[in-house]
Amino acid sequence: MSMPMLSPLFLILLFSLTFRATKSTAVQRNHPMRLRFGKNGEFKILQVADMHYANGKGTPCEDVLPYQISSCSDLNTTAFVRRMILAEKPDLIVFTGDNIFGFDATDAAKSLDAAFAPAIASNIPWAAVLGNHDQESTLSREGVMKHIVGLKNTLSKVNPSGVKTINGFGNYNLEVGGVKGSDFENKSVLNLYFLDSGDYSTVPGIFGYGWIKPSQQFWFQLTSAKLKRAYMNKPFPQKTAAPGLTFFHIPLPEFSSFDASNYTGVRQEGISSPSVNSGFFTSMVEAGDVKAVFTGHDHLNDFCGLLTGINLCYGGGFGYHAYGKAGWSRRARVVVANLERTAKGNWGSVKSIRTWKRLDDKHLTPIDSQVLWSKS
Repeated sequence: MSMPMLSPLFLILLFSLTFRATKSTAVQRNHPMRLRFGKNGEFKILQVADMHYANGKGTPCEDVLPYQISSCSDLNTTAFVRRMILAEKPDLIVFTGDNIFGFDATDAAKSLDAAFAPAIASNIPWAAVLGNHDQESTLSREGVMKHIVGLKNTLSKVNPSGVKTINGFGNYNLEVGGVKGSDFENKSVLNLYFLDSGDYSTVPGIFGYGWIKPSQQFWFQLTSAKLKRAYMNKPFPQKTAAPGLTFFHIPLPEFSSFDASNYTGVRQEGISSPSVNSGFFTSMVEAGDVKAVFTGHDHLNDFCGLLTGINLCYGGGFGYHAYGKAGWSRRARVVVANLERTAKGNWGSVKSIRTWKRLDDKHLTPIDSQVLWSKS
């Protein structure tokens, strides 16, 4: 399917309106925002992978059909984010890295402001991790994450508080509380983990992409165990851990474990994982709470496959300045967790986690709906 080409005048107006929402400084600190399930017993996440934003209207699109080239730019990415927000009305927006394409971004701060502008304007909480291209402009990797943390409505963190030594920037977790007024109001019934999967190897003799380091895995293990204890303790102690979802940019080597018979979606390019298997998949299996992992990086892959109880999922290429495939629509992933009803008829713990994708075509066509995990 081909993507819709909105008029340049509309896109410029859209960009102008949404960009104004980013007028915040890197030193701004956001008011605490508690994530929780809505009164309908649902919590919805929009994943945006690989925007590759650069300089706005003047930035050309990659891998689009010939008739689309003259009117296509970063503003098409902006319009797609906005359309997805309006269509899905998510409770949280998660950007899984390569938010900007540093080599082509003249000013990293301005590019970041513009890339996240639709999320900021929506007043919906959002979170971000870094990819391998975010730091290639005028800000360091740490500088990029600090700038993101200063933007309005974000729940992103540079790193977890109280942790003195941890590799990378953008390692943190978020807790999603139960429905207000329910027995689970003060419990985290869904746990979200965010990690910096790095950019490129800095170890002599080891080439290729970065990986999740032991210090990050140790933090994850401690955090998972702490959340599990809290969930299984009073009040309303539970028998098992609350389900968890993990977000980072570069896919793990385990993403290569699938063939066409055991995944949902498409695999149109190789798995660009690190040459080192640091064991993070095993850490998640041992922790026992993670039900799905969501990455980006490989724009032509959008599949989900189940391995040892954990779904490994790509978001699919989103941005128009990122490489893609002409005629193959850019896309976004939606993840929805639903609660079960208790014997008293109130909302309880998470019953199921589902996902689907939407294409950036005329109808935002939904595809590949599937259940990732079910309590039963």
